[in-house]
Amino acid sequence: MYKIVTLRERIKVPPEKMGLDEEEAIEKTIRENYESVLDSKSGMVLLSLVSIENIEEGKIYPADPNVYYMVTFKMLAFKPELNELVIGEIVDNTDFGAFVRIGPIDGLVHISQLMDDYVSFDKKNSVFLGKQTKKTLKIGDKVLARVISISWKEQNKIGLTMRQTGLGSLAWLKKR
Repeated sequence: MYKIVTLRERIKVPPEKMGLDEEEAIEKTIRENYESVLDSKSGMVLLSLVSIENIEEGKIYPADPNVYYMVTFKMLAFKPELNELVIGEIVDNTDFGAFVRIGPIDGLVHISQLMDDYVSFDKKNSVFLGKQTKKTLKIGDKVLARVISISWKEQNKIGLTMRQTGLGSLAWLKKR
């Protein structure tokens, strides 16, 4: 789910940005250090600076050339939620499942969660095929999936399913 989040952080502005206007230097520093970053504590991918709400007076510490500002700012963030329905695109197929790009991150649909059918994998063409339904799933297909697991540990993992009724390739759903 996309949302606007408000953060209050201590921003370290390096000396090479001191020639800029204070707000411009802080904005550039926030963009460099926060945009397109995964915050594993909150499970959010911080995407883009929306606005700077408040800048407190800067502080300088002995033997440190940087200036530190407490800044309140808003960012556009993506945070997947359990059981959330997501639309994505197949970006890779492997013998164990399909990787789906959902917003700024990829989730995995295990081969057992692709469809309610016996599924075989054509490695040469990188395509999944349903035995009875003859449904196919290839790179580039748009899909509707449900988030079934989220793990923000050493390896960030999003588990998805398309096996439930009403989920799967958008091409399959149009045919229904």
